[in-house]
Amino acid sequence: MTQSPAPAPQPPAAPATFHVYDTTLRDGAQQEGINLSVADKLAIAPMLDALGVGFIEGGWPGAVPKDTEFFKRAAKELDLRNAELAAFGATRKAGVRATDDPLVRALLDSEAPVVTLVAKSDVRHVERALRTTPDEGLAMIQDTVRFLAREGRRVFVDAEHFFDGFRYDPGFSRRAVVAAFEAGAEVVALCDTNGGMLPDWVRDVVADVRAAVGPHAVLGMHAHNDSGCAVANTLAAVDAGCVHVQGTVNGYGERTGNADLLSVVANLELKLGRPVLAREPGGPGGLAELTRIAHAISEITNISPFARQPYVGASAFAHKAGLHASAIKVDPDLYQHTDPELVGNDMRMLVSDMAGRASIELKGRQLGIDLAAHPDVLSRVTNRVKDAEANGYTYEAADASFELLLVEELEGARPAYFRVESWRTIVERNGSRGAAATAEATVKLHAGGERVVRTGEGNGPVDALDHALRLALTRVYPELEDFELIDFKVRILDQMQGTDAVTRVLIESTDGQTSWSTVGVGPNLIEASWEALTDSAIWGLRNRGVAPR
Repeated sequence: MTQSPAPAPQPPAAPATFHVYDTTLRDGAQQEGINLSVADKLAIAPMLDALGVGFIEGGWPGAVPKDTEFFKRAAKELDLRNAELAAFGATRKAGVRATDDPLVRALLDSEAPVVTLVAKSDVRHVERALRTTPDEGLAMIQDTVRFLAREGRRVFVDAEHFFDGFRYDPGFSRRAVVAAFEAGAEVVALCDTNGGMLPDWVRDVVADVRAAVGPHAVLGMHAHNDSGCAVANTLAAVDAGCVHVQGTVNGYGERTGNADLLSVVANLELKLGRPVLAREPGGPGGLAELTRIAHAISEITNISPFARQPYVGASAFAHKAGLHASAIKVDPDLYQHTDPELVGNDMRMLVSDMAGRASIELKGRQLGIDLAAHPDVLSRVTNRVKDAEANGYTYEAADASFELLLVEELEGARPAYFRVESWRTIVERNGSRGAAATAEATVKLHAGGERVVRTGEGNGPVDALDHALRLALTRVYPELEDFELIDFKVRILDQMQGTDAVTRVLIESTDGQTSWSTVGVGPNLIEASWEALTDSAIWGLRNRGVAPR
């Protein structure tokens, strides 16, 4: 197991409680392309609770009708074990009493136990955006905090544009934080709203504020990623005395996103030795759920997981070069910064033209095939992979095709589920302008002791081929009815060759329980697709334990 660095010394005066505050449902939902329904939010909230965050910001009731409905339903439908719901809103308007401001009243109506107020802490925003005086800006913070605290709410304050404001006029920004605490705020989060700070700048500013508010005030950090430093800035803020961190799952958020809360908590726990996620003794949750929850929320947001995302990405612990594989074979810690199992991820060996014998051997071991006992097979597979990749194949994202290659070398042939006699496709379109083309494919093959000829139609020649292949095989192998093509990628290789270029196709399939990927290469899209389609059917049947019939 990888050894993490020794825990860093903690500031002796910092409060004992540490807050992990998730704002995926509010700030994260502002990302371009994300549109969360109330049902989506109700599905995501229990996942965040299971992860062990302390607070879940559900949205802005009163200002956003969908968020008003979310809090109404959450009060009846959510049973959170670790987290408290927080309602987000703004301080009272200039010249209006907090008790008379309808948006402030809506925060109470949400029934959320925690209210997070966004407050202007940059004097330029007070004067130019709110069009009021600095004194009134401070009064807006204090009046709203006092009112909500008297009503029994835990009040957090997000000091908006704090770092930019501090660099312009540190006196006003400092006074805004002090005013919030004096009025009864439990937490003040310092916000890098524009996302342009660097870690050293953050550390210096937080240290200044920590000295101004004393050792027991709970300071927090809310970072955006416009400078690419959101996670680093958050950790710098913790180092300087913040004990409340805000962020979003997978770094969702407007522009370049917020601090990725998953990376923040993993670094705090694994690198700095600070247990920050709540977890029932002996129960699920914590870092071991990190990867599963990251991907589950990706499914709901319909944003594809980022393969190179730290800790939870599919490539986070993937090794390609043969030199790396040789070292990993001796000791995985030599090329991994931590044990992937700690965050629910896996180490992966990628098979490519850079792979040596060690990479192939380790990959075979992951697939349950011991190539160390067959050195001659190992040599043949290594050479075959290098030759195949030189001709356009890639096995990095096509584990199923690679496994079939191993089986072929070990057993002398692939499982003989069927023998293809021939196939053809026809695409027809009449002369009418704008008329849709129709595609038809005919497959002739031998399976179950019979010669089978079937014709299928589809949305394009590849879809037609897929339908024809299924029609030809499902009587003999009804298991194929469960198989579904879920992704299809095409890459044109050697584009300088124009229409004579080689085509590579990657296909991902599923049977509802697992998914697998296959690759095909050919002089055109249809031939490459046919190879990937037949590989997919063969691997799927073999994985189900189906014997050739």
